Amino acid sequence: MSAPPELAGRSSCPLNAFLEMFGDRWSLLIVRDLLFGDLHEFGEFLSAKERIATNVLADRLRRLESYGVVVKRAHPTDARKSVYALSRKGADLAPTLIEMTLWAAAHKNLEIPQPLRRRMTEEREAMLADLRARVEASNAKAG
Repeated sequence: MSAPPELAGRSSCPLNAFLEMFGDRWSLLIVRDLLFGDLHEFGEFLSAKERIATNVLADRLRRLESYGVVVKRAHPTDARKSVYALSRKGADLAPTLIEMTLWAAAHKNLEIPQPLRRRMTEEREAMLADLRARVEASNAKAG
């Protein structure tokens, strides 16, 4: 695997570094699907409602892996496939994704199912602990 692309080239601003990593349309949706959607295989990502193109998906998965956000492993039963999981670094994006989801729902007049909204607002710490535990279990199981 090649080294991650240089992120500080344009600016030493942390927000710029974040945008260099996640500023495209697809990267955070892949992280969302790994974190909340429990998707782990290439074909599963392709079936998500946003309909990402195969070449774009392959590129974004490679980028996220190079940044240390996603871990790629051999599929346990099919040597032709790979499975993807969030690293601990990737799981650390959970609070950010929750805030972005709540912001978009409020400002774009979108609905979040009430049980999920309650978890995100009233039971946030428990939700974050559950998400981190899932990532840890996935990483422990795989390696």
